[in-house]
Amino acid sequence: MMSQKLAIAITGASGSIYAKILLDRLLCIFQKNISLKIGIVLSDNAAEVWRHELGCDGIYNYPFNYYDKRDFFAPFASGSAKYDGMIICPCSMGTLGRIAHGISNDLITRAADVMLKERKRLILVVRETPYNAIHLQNMLSLTQAGAIVCPASPSFYSRPDTFEALAATVVDRVLDLSGFDVQGYRWGE
Repeated sequence: MMSQKLAIAITGASGSIYAKILLDRLLCIFQKNISLKIGIVLSDNAAEVWRHELGCDGIYNYPFNYYDKRDFFAPFASGSAKYDGMIICPCSMGTLGRIAHGISNDLITRAADVMLKERKRLILVVRETPYNAIHLQNMLSLTQAGAIVCPASPSFYSRPDTFEALAATVVDRVLDLSGFDVQGYRWGE
């Protein structure tokens, strides 16, 4: 089942390549299914980290709806908008901690809270190493609340030959978890 309404949050955690590949893949899906609605919200540092890591300003070059992190009138700030899910990619430990403790101080954390309360899919692509006990406890709390914690840990069994292909192993898994039919490497096929 393909989601028809999806919220994407990009935080200032390192790992902008994951967000870029996610948006690139969603653009391909969007071009085949124009009824797909994608809303994007960025943390304060997301665009700056994107520029630093990727060397470009392309974060706003996608034909999706962008919302300010203070915009509590964005559709996915309420369960009545019936969004199917949310992906936070990459997800900083600060964002993860605020969500785990029910602190809805911006659109990212409010939308994540909405996904949890509405029993919708919330996928957090965490990008930190190593984890401390607080990180692990927060991940456990969110998993118990129904979220999916998907660490940005690429796989190697598909023998990716570029940096982008390696990062895509994570993004393709996230899209699988979101209900999209991704044509990527499948173990044993």
